[in-house]
Formats: sequence, C-alpha cells, structure tokens
Amino acid sequence: QVQLVESGGGLVQAGGSLRLSCTASGSIFSINAMGWYRQAPGKQRELVATITSRGSTNYADSVKGRFSISRDNAKNTVTLQMNSLKSEDTADYYCNAQVTITVTFARHDYWGQGTQVTVSS
Repeated sequence: QVQLVESGGGLVQAGGSLRLSCTASGSIFSINAMGWYRQAPGKQRELVATITSRGSTNYADSVKGRFSISRDNAKNTVTLQMNSLKSEDTADYYCNAQVTITVTFARHDYWGQGTQVTVSS
C-alpha cells in the first residue's frame, strides 16, 4: 500500500558528508512524522532524527549539530544531511513514516528497506 524508497548511502571518510533521501508513495492520505533510524551491527535500532509535517524536529544527542533533517511535504520526501561523519555513525539507516492511508484512514508505521552508511577512520 505504501512504499518508502531510500537513496544516498555509501562509503565516506571520517569528517565527510553524505545525504540520505527517502520518498514515500502509494495509498497516502497524509503523513505525520517522518524520520531516520539506524542500526549498527550487534546493536538495537535507534532514533537519529524525526520531523513532523509542520517541521518540528528532534535529534539524537549523538548527531546534534552534525545532522540536519528536512522534508518536502508536497513530494512526500524526507532528507537527512549528515556532516562531520564519524566512524560510530556507521550503520544501516532506515526511513520511517507515520502514514494515514486512503479509504480506511487508518494510521500505520512504514519502513524503508535500509541504506548502508560506512564511515572509514
């Protein structure tokens, strides 16, 4: 019903930058919060940053001042600009969207397939 497609991961040296994007498509009536989560090998998935439809943002302490989240409501897209990357940012990054779907107007959480970010020191 709803698909999230991510792009922009890759390999970067410490101190470098990457930009992740995620676009939602399908039976979308509206999207409340969108965000990015990450999961490093052997660790639990953790919140990186979220943004509401009105633009209110929330960041994990570990990325404050280095990462910036933004969204384009008209395009159902959320972007994560990651600067000053550190080796500890290495993880699989997942897009999330809280979507109200058409017809039933039920609200569901949807996830992207994940994109790998590797920061070499």
